[in-house]
Amino acid sequence: MGKRPKVSKKRTIVYFARSDNSPKFLKMEKVNLSSEIEILSYAELDHIEQALISRAQAVSRTAYAPYSGFHVGSAILLENGEVLQSSNQENVSFPTGVCAERLVLGYAGANFPNHAPVMMAVVAQRDGEEIWAGVSPCGICLQTISETEVRYGKEITMLFLRPDGRVYRAHGISSLLPLKFDDLKS
Repeated sequence: MGKRPKVSKKRTIVYFARSDNSPKFLKMEKVNLSSEIEILSYAELDHIEQALISRAQAVSRTAYAPYSGFHVGSAILLENGEVLQSSNQENVSFPTGVCAERLVLGYAGANFPNHAPVMMAVVAQRDGEEIWAGVSPCGICLQTISETEVRYGKEITMLFLRPDGRVYRAHGISSLLPLKFDDLKS
């Protein structure tokens, strides 16, 4: 599947006194993680990336967000060229609301189970505001994207529209979730 973020192991041993004042010390190792995420102008995106952002913007207007006022749209490109889109759908019982990213990935998995998602765009806008809000997937959505990559064995390129009109582009979930949970057996 693709690249994992660079992990530079710089061993730093730090000694902590135990709470029971015993003479034993605990050792801690420090690990530095780094990821690469591109920041591009809209004009630097190819026509497919621009189209996905546009589709995500359009579908964000269908969001049902009476509680947060935060309208999120997500569009995905499947490997067969199909483009799917969804928006967030809230519920007064907050845990039952569903994010745009999870809705569109769930729909893709159920209706196009043999076609991997290869690219995803996510945008958001607050009620009454003209500019787009900064957005990135929540923890549950990050884990869902991770599971989708594991399921299909392919990385998903992700695009996130920024308030300044530029776009974050991340290649694969590991750049956003370097210590992802993806193995129940280890």
